[in-house]
Amino acid sequence: MMMTYMKTTAVFCFFALMMLCACHSATAGMSQTDTMTPQEAYEGVSNYCHSEYDWSPAENDSTTMYVAMGDETDAEYKVIFRSYTGAFVYFYVDKASGKARMVEHVPFLDIDNEVGTINIRDYLKK
Repeated sequence: MMMTYMKTTAVFCFFALMMLCACHSATAGMSQTDTMTPQEAYEGVSNYCHSEYDWSPAENDSTTMYVAMGDETDAEYKVIFRSYTGAFVYFYVDKASGKARMVEHVPFLDIDNEVGTINIRDYLKK
């Protein structure tokens, strides 16, 4: 009985140690340099918008559709996409993770809608 208890304890300790090592190695390579830059936030949003939206209305007039940097806080960047319809999509990009919360704003109706999240890092060219 005592031997079974010791084996069980040893197996538990082994797996606990493995989990701790795995967590440490996943975060060990992360440093302050992994923080997203404003250029990366802009590039990622621009790449996303160019892949998801039809840009043909902007071929003759670049002011109808564009991507621009907005405000910045300690935690996030705001990147703005303007559609040819006049609607805006605000991308609130978390500096640490690269995850972006998207909020669509329709000025004419004064409506804001959360439309999803993406990871901006997925849209950066490697």
